[in-house]
Amino acid sequence: MNWKLIFSLSLFGLFMAFATVYFIPSTIESICWLIIFIICAYIIAKNVLSKYFLHGFCVSLVNCVWITAVHILLFKTYIVNHPKEAAMMLKMPMPNHPRRMMLIVGPAVEIISGLILGLFAFIASRIVKKQNTLRLCFKCYVLS
Repeated sequence: MNWKLIFSLSLFGLFMAFATVYFIPSTIESICWLIIFIICAYIIAKNVLSKYFLHGFCVSLVNCVWITAVHILLFKTYIVNHPKEAAMMLKMPMPNHPRRMMLIVGPAVEIISGLILGLFAFIASRIVKKQNTLRLCFKCYVLS
């Protein structure tokens, strides 16, 4: 497992955690995530030789820590900027404890996101050519 790559790609999640609190509305958040997933899947496919799905899944698990922590810590600002989510929280279990609810719902959403990013990474691994692997094979052939 390439933990340096996983952590580096999870910084997209840290950026999105703050961005969704302050300036990205929920109406375009899914589009932003789709773009991030495509970029991450491509980078995983280019830089990893195996376990593509697992790398994508782990990126989302680390994202979960960033996003859940930031949304809980900046809860008041998040709720002010997301009235739809505030209304939904009132209808969910534990309406008097929205931060606890985020602590439960956040990881569940990120597990689903992890399955999606893992699938994207796996598909990208079938599409993207590995230049490093080809160079390595060429060097082995030339040296023998």
